[in-house]
Amino acid sequence: MTGPLHMLGASHRTAPIEIREKLAVPADRTAEVYEGLRRIDNLSEFAVINTCNRVEIYLVTADPEARRRIESFLRDFHGLPAETLSSHTVWRENIGAVRHLFEVASGIDSLVVGEAEILGQVKESYARAREHASLGPILNRIFQKSFQAAKWTRTHTAIGRGQVSVGSVAVDLALKIFGDLRRCRILVLGAGEIAERTLINLKNRSARNIAVSNRTFERAGDLARKLEGVALPFEQIHSALGDYDIVIGSTAATTPLFGQREVETLMTNRPLRPLFLIDLAVPRDFDGSLAELDNVFLYNIDDLSELAQSNRSAREAEIDHCREVIDAKARHLWKNLRLPDPSRDQPTLG
Repeated sequence: MTGPLHMLGASHRTAPIEIREKLAVPADRTAEVYEGLRRIDNLSEFAVINTCNRVEIYLVTADPEARRRIESFLRDFHGLPAETLSSHTVWRENIGAVRHLFEVASGIDSLVVGEAEILGQVKESYARAREHASLGPILNRIFQKSFQAAKWTRTHTAIGRGQVSVGSVAVDLALKIFGDLRRCRILVLGAGEIAERTLINLKNRSARNIAVSNRTFERAGDLARKLEGVALPFEQIHSALGDYDIVIGSTAATTPLFGQREVETLMTNRPLRPLFLIDLAVPRDFDGSLAELDNVFLYNIDDLSELAQSNRSAREAEIDHCREVIDAKARHLWKNLRLPDPSRDQPTLG
């Protein structure tokens, strides 16, 4: 059976960060994506999940040309060659798409398995799809059931125990570099959930000197007060970078905020002090060439994922158990889902 449920997506499993940052949808262009999808013939429902590690489109249609139409739209939207999409995307159908969404929401398919942030991100994606009136009875139910599956895995398994976030991995790495975080000056760029969780991890490891900078100064101030830190105006980040030992990049910038020449000049004024850069943004906040500089330690989310895999073996049995339960839940939902009759014309969202 082909359709009616499909998913086209790219994630850390199919694409390196260099490709994911090209496929990422800037926050200020989300509406443009939804309007573009709405113009594609024969899509009765659709929703987009867009995070640092994945861009996935879930759709309901009986059109056999749906994949070609979606890929054509994405190529035009991002200005990418056809081979980029064909080499780094996955197409799933029916129960395979349901099972995948359940695993995504539960953290089973995450870059760091078991991380907690992804459920909130999926819920936000669902809320945006509702705002754009692109959901119908099928995707509504599937997303709601994915939230229930995620809650079950958190409640009944140990998948989320231990060091299971990019932020916690980054903090352990900072401890290895600096030894004691109490004297480190820390700057976070951006004020989102991932940046906040990373800062909380740092604070729990005795970090005290914290500054937050965001394009919206009020948001920076709110996060800074929560962590007993200070807010730094965003226009001052370049002149102030040399004052910090740990800098966390987590903005929505579409191009790097710092390049090699700028940081190389900065490091000549602090030759004995290492600079630890944690890049949690996609697209990246720090140019990848910074890793070539002496005494600069640059880690992006793919680097941190590799470090986190050493903790995966302890949770492998839990991962297998979660997958078994998720598969059973997905099969049960698919069996009882009231699907449209493919022999009839499918409505198109107007």
